[in-house]
Amino acid sequence: MSITRRNFTQGLAIAAAAGATPLAWAADTVKIGYVSPQTGPLAPFGEADKWVIEQMKTAFKDGIVIGGKKHVVQIVLKDSQSNPNRAGDVANDLILKDKVALILTAGTPETANPVSDACELNEVPCISSVVPWQPWFFGRKGHPATGFNWTYHMFWGLEDVITSFTNGWMAVATNKKVGALFPNDGDGNAWGDKELGFPKPLSGMGFSLTDTGRFQNGTQDFSAQIAAFKKDGVEIVTGVVIPPDAKTFLTQARQQGFKPKVITLGKALLFPGAIEALGDLGDGLSTEVWWSPSHPFTSSITRQSAKDLSEAYETTTKKQWTQPIGFTHALFEVACDALKRSKSLKPGDVRDAVASAKLGTVVGDVAWGGKGPFKNVSKTPLVLGQWGKGKKYKYELTIVNNVSAPRIPLGGTLRLL
Repeated sequence: MSITRRNFTQGLAIAAAAGATPLAWAADTVKIGYVSPQTGPLAPFGEADKWVIEQMKTAFKDGIVIGGKKHVVQIVLKDSQSNPNRAGDVANDLILKDKVALILTAGTPETANPVSDACELNEVPCISSVVPWQPWFFGRKGHPATGFNWTYHMFWGLEDVITSFTNGWMAVATNKKVGALFPNDGDGNAWGDKELGFPKPLSGMGFSLTDTGRFQNGTQDFSAQIAAFKKDGVEIVTGVVIPPDAKTFLTQARQQGFKPKVITLGKALLFPGAIEALGDLGDGLSTEVWWSPSHPFTSSITRQSAKDLSEAYETTTKKQWTQPIGFTHALFEVACDALKRSKSLKPGDVRDAVASAKLGTVVGDVAWGGKGPFKNVSKTPLVLGQWGKGKKYKYELTIVNNVSAPRIPLGGTLRLL
């Protein structure tokens, strides 16, 4: 049967009379891609992503208006499997097959860098996070004068983690001898870089650094590092390692009689699950804190405070809050804000809207071109935290130094192991 214009109009009228929303199906769809490590050794970075995405589906259930027209929002999650090659492949799938308007990515250089590279190459806007800006920018061969055209990053930098760690160390009594655990990966090579990383500023502050060189992730034997640290009288251990390597090192250090006064590690000690897996070795370990329930910020989408957001996560999942919740949520805040301000879904318009963002999020203020070292980097605050025996959970994270971000309240002071 052929459908005349009159039939069609009558059909709409009948649908409307029946209480249906006849034009809902006619709304355009906007697809947002999200790439993170859902599996593999970096999976703790992606643990909260599905929960946040469900939260966003609720927030976007009525669609968003882009360029004067309502759009249904579809979020497409891809697993990098903690593998840089896989991360690049799934980013290309999102761009070429799913035709996403924008890609979000987070969770160490091994995921965020190849995803950002794929977006830059294909001229698709991308917002990344949860990588210190140096391994993201310089690790991708970024040029300070020109930066990138399509990829934008929001996180803190090595200067912030060095400041947070050393402020904590200088508040306790040690011999200022530091042992380094820097692996042969994007983070380890940046943190150990003689100019950009820890060596130069530590030397300037009177710390001596024992760095035995790069090791492969997943190593099963830290005897050489432990022997060097004992020989040099190291009282502080620092580095940036994956959770399984932290457990291997800490277990072997105890077995071999190495007892430093302070252990402050990036990456490995961020997550409650990793600390619980360490048993009593976890008590007193310190790490960087990029987001917590006590951060004084509020979501621009849900109006939840950081405390509200972490409590909602704990209530729904029956798990302890974890730092990536805030940044996964904030990536969607910035994406939503940019899409709403974009003139259209043309890649250049979306990119321009991302670049001009000035938004208060649940992780702090995000704005490119002014709040960072380069036009593609917006910095967020960082403080130092320490794990200890908890009231609600076995181990809980307390903020013990906030010199670099005094707006974030202290919960205690750093104690020696």
